[in-house]
Amino acid sequence: MTSSSPTAAQDWVDKTVFVTGGTGFVGSHLVDALLARGARVRCLVRTDPKWLEGLDIDVVTGTLHDQTVLEQGVNGADVVFHIAGRTRAPELDAFIRDNVDGTENLMRAIAQSGSVTRTVIASSLAAVGRGGSGIVDESVALEPVSDYGHSKALMEERLQPWFDRTPLTIIRPPAVYGPRETDILTFFQSVSKGLCPIVGDGSVPSLSLVHAADLTEGILLSGTHDRAIGQTFFLGGPAQVAWHQVRDAAAAALDRRVLTLPIPRAIVPFVGAVSEWGGRLFGQYPPLNREKAREILEAALMCESGKAARELGYAPSVELSTGIAETIAWYRERGWL
Repeated sequence: MTSSSPTAAQDWVDKTVFVTGGTGFVGSHLVDALLARGARVRCLVRTDPKWLEGLDIDVVTGTLHDQTVLEQGVNGADVVFHIAGRTRAPELDAFIRDNVDGTENLMRAIAQSGSVTRTVIASSLAAVGRGGSGIVDESVALEPVSDYGHSKALMEERLQPWFDRTPLTIIRPPAVYGPRETDILTFFQSVSKGLCPIVGDGSVPSLSLVHAADLTEGILLSGTHDRAIGQTFFLGGPAQVAWHQVRDAAAAALDRRVLTLPIPRAIVPFVGAVSEWGGRLFGQYPPLNREKAREILEAALMCESGKAARELGYAPSVELSTGIAETIAWYRERGWL
């Protein structure tokens, strides 16, 4: 993770912060950063603390569907970061229950607390869907193409009345990578075996990719800067990325010669369906599925973070080659690669 500046650290000293999703990839990096800045951190944990094991935090045991637990979590908190969310599910209902209903439950608890002065809620670039072509910004209408994207767009819609009731900010990350991430790991595992599958023309920038360290800094800025209140921000990386860049950075970090396997766009739905079918045989719902295939083909995959740069001073700095090398080194240390 990147180090914090003295000013940023001072913003969090002795503040009580309630984090949902702290056991996950992005949330755990956020918790680490808050602790490093002197915050008192309280985390919602369903059962397994995962990356939070051994940290100096207060654990609130329960889910987003237990109002009493949520009230306990937000009571006395200064800031709430809602990072929890379902990213994979075979049915829309599961996404709605966790990403929409769960968020509304949390907002009701915040409204009753009387102590929370700032709330930051994580949405996703997937909420945009086909609402734009090329590189999108916050002005683009939401037309999600996947169930996940639909749930995040609906979540944002349900949050609109709350902007008048509490200091609220929505962030929309694109694809995120870094230590602890498990979905893009499958891509790196393929590259480690000398094979790199790429959809379409991999030489053209087609993806926004943000390192967890940069995203964490953007989330913290969203929780402190007055200009963040009532706003929605994309928080992307330093530049748009081509898949050939990702391939080359991974191959260099792995010290492997790699054969590129072009995947025609026409067969992406078939690949997604087969992957989903195979996952179900083993009781899993894989990262590449029919919904993800639809996003690959139809959804906006690039966003620009100019608004966050202007309003918050957001300045992502982790270059792709550096971030991928760090991530792969972390995977190797833990035997994931």
